[in-house]
Amino acid sequence: MSSPEQLTLVLVGPMGAGKTSVGRQVAKRLGVGFIDTDKCIVAAHGPIPEIFAQHGEEHFRALERAAVADSLGQGGVISVGGGAVTSAQTRELLCQHPVVFLAVTAEAVAGRIRTGGRPMLAGDEDPLERWKTIYEQRRGWYDEVATVTFDTSRRPMQRIADEIAAWRKNLT
Repeated sequence: MSSPEQLTLVLVGPMGAGKTSVGRQVAKRLGVGFIDTDKCIVAAHGPIPEIFAQHGEEHFRALERAAVADSLGQGGVISVGGGAVTSAQTRELLCQHPVVFLAVTAEAVAGRIRTGGRPMLAGDEDPLERWKTIYEQRRGWYDEVATVTFDTSRRPMQRIADEIAAWRKNLT
């Protein structure tokens, strides 16, 4: 577990669950930094859709594992990409820290995933149907690493952030 000197909290969940928006608010409430591992990857290696197109998903997942490990070493509130849990090595790292699983229903996420830049939803299949398939494939891994679960489907993100921050403060 993380030490009080280096408060760490990890947010996992599917695309569109609110990991970045909730994570920023939780970090502010806890007075710590916020890291989005997808943004770290983009800063170091370029846009994620281009990484997928040029090098494939396996290469991206290797970059993601490294970004998660580096972020955990820095501490703070860390939002990891929806597919980070597909790696057994990453799940092992995550299990050493408090992890919040942000669950969400397909109905609630439908409007959130309409924006582009999600390579896992690209293709001819309906993006929401693809999202449902991916979520079901990963659901067990989210549960495996989660210390606690919060549903972001129908409640204000600010209230969820308040509850997560209060929960994390009670761990120390």
